[in-house]
Amino acid sequence: MTRAISRTVLRQMLAKAKRKLAAARRELKAGYWEEATTHAYYAAFHAITAVLATERLEFRSHAQTIGAFNSRFVRTGTFEKESAKILHRLFGNRQLADYDWTFVGDLESAKKDVQDSAALVAQCRDFIKQFELDPTSTSTSNSSKTALPKTASAKKPKGERA
Repeated sequence: MTRAISRTVLRQMLAKAKRKLAAARRELKAGYWEEATTHAYYAAFHAITAVLATERLEFRSHAQTIGAFNSRFVRTGTFEKESAKILHRLFGNRQLADYDWTFVGDLESAKKDVQDSAALVAQCRDFIKQFELDPTSTSTSNSSKTALPKTASAKKPKGERA
């Protein structure tokens, strides 16, 4: 049996993305550009994590999560290629903002990060809205109204948690 993801869990995952996006906007307004960049990335990261959860996928690292999103949702045409570019840029900028002591953020870059993150979060939210789930469901079923669709491949990607 595979555990289905409930509406409640998906809502909670998206709520975290929205909180990170709100934090990014507050930091941008306050002039904390590096922090805005970091929060913008995490908003997008949590949103794509929710998208992956619709296929019952969870990964141990950010790189694995981004790779799975790209292979399962961008390369298949569910999300535009621009989504992958945005996600990679946000990830790189977050790495610089958090780990490179010589990095100094700027208003224009941080503003672009927040705007692009907001667009990606909205796309993920719209994608997830299409699923009609039974919040009490604990196993997969053939009914699209009670459980998420099965993944395209029965083989689990390397790094996926059980």
